[in-house]
Amino acid sequence: MYAFGKRAKYFEVYGKLAKHKGREQFEWSHSYSKVFKPTTQYNSSGMFMYFSNYNVEVRDRVKCISATEGVPVSTQWEASGYYYPVQVAQYGLSHYSKNLSERHPKRKILENGDLFTAKWQVPKGAYVRRNYDNEKFTNVLEFNSRESAGISLRLKPGIDLVLSFDLRFLSTNGSLTVVMEDRDRAEIFPVSFICSPVLIQVVNSNGSYATNYGMGNCQNWNQLTRDLHVDLVKGHVLSGRGKKLSKTKLRIHHLLIKGHGQLDNLTVASSNHMGMFYSSADWLVRHQDSSGGWPIGVKRKIASGRADLDPGWYSAMGQGQAMSLLMRAYYRSGRGHYLEAALKGMKPFSKSSTEGGVRAYFMNQYPWYEEYPTVPPSFVLNGFIYSLIGLYDVVSLSPHDQVGDAQLLFDQGMHSLKKLLPLFDTGSGTVYDLRHFTLGLAPNIARWDYHSTHINQLLLLSTIDSDPILTTVADRWISYMSGKRAAHN
Repeated sequence: MYAFGKRAKYFEVYGKLAKHKGREQFEWSHSYSKVFKPTTQYNSSGMFMYFSNYNVEVRDRVKCISATEGVPVSTQWEASGYYYPVQVAQYGLSHYSKNLSERHPKRKILENGDLFTAKWQVPKGAYVRRNYDNEKFTNVLEFNSRESAGISLRLKPGIDLVLSFDLRFLSTNGSLTVVMEDRDRAEIFPVSFICSPVLIQVVNSNGSYATNYGMGNCQNWNQLTRDLHVDLVKGHVLSGRGKKLSKTKLRIHHLLIKGHGQLDNLTVASSNHMGMFYSSADWLVRHQDSSGGWPIGVKRKIASGRADLDPGWYSAMGQGQAMSLLMRAYYRSGRGHYLEAALKGMKPFSKSSTEGGVRAYFMNQYPWYEEYPTVPPSFVLNGFIYSLIGLYDVVSLSPHDQVGDAQLLFDQGMHSLKKLLPLFDTGSGTVYDLRHFTLGLAPNIARWDYHSTHINQLLLLSTIDSDPILTTVADRWISYMSGKRAAHN
């Protein structure tokens, strides 16, 4: 193994010991990524590529899932955290895809103020009562803990850790705390949702840690869908305790509510993928600007500062994946505001990068939609193809009289892709972008995971476009992953 380890780096091969039919054997390969060959034609209302395998929220560069917005907060280019439209869209698309690929979740309504009522432990002086709410047009639970330690609800033992609820406070302060326990070590882990603008904080009280998530303005109804294991792990990471925390050994012990407020639709489930999907879709609707874009509020340095992007830039990849998500939200819900946002999302495709859009031209001839709209252009391949998929989803799922420019933009982009594909081929792999053409730098060789993404994207496009160049190039690029190389002279 030591000898292989030394040579593996030199020859760029990968290997590990694995068990096969009860016997230990050494397996090695030229690459470490997978190709997912499609078995059916791509369906714009179905799973998005292989995103059912994505777990966006557990990525190291995700600080947490915001309790005010319900979407990931990224730290990739800014340690304090920011909302990255690409990551928001991927979060939603992954949960949409999981909803289609996984078994129907287990779900139990604990309290909705009407048909389902819970046995709350109410201290002396506090109260709970169920009454009609004129804003929600239904009965809800009103609670007031007054000066007590809080109103609690003990849960039966179980492994389900996805909690959903609607909550608002009628006072200026309050909280809902979920107390979890590790069944092996008998440790207690409180996670609280509080009236505060804080994103996430960990409070250490004599060695006992509590994780808090701020809900912002608590006097409006907040609809939350929380994966409590993820919430707890992010608190562990923030406190320096690492992220190793077994999900299967955790269970909810009890809930505790403090303050004066209202609660509705309190539900515990094994998953709530559609709730998380719609959190992303609603974020995109709320945060789209008048130009149709989702601006990225951090600086992005490209090619060691040779082509930087100041805060406020758009990404064609972000626009495309947002459109893919919004069109699925429109398809599933029928709500017109999702369609409207997706159609507006095409606006930056018609504006050049120099004008604040995402459109560039290769050799002043072939239009390209830029993941990073630098000047001069960088021509990133995977981001461009994601934007094409988004345009295709708009064409496929929009009413015929509202497709707008989506078909034209898609057709122009596909023409450019077919003409420029050979420029990304190194004879042994692919390049990530064309900076070696536009910036005069060394080629930016794609890692194997990006190389396989290029292949998977071409294979997807080959199911909706019969031009043989897509499968021919994809097959050649697949062969590079097995060690094959282009012939020399």
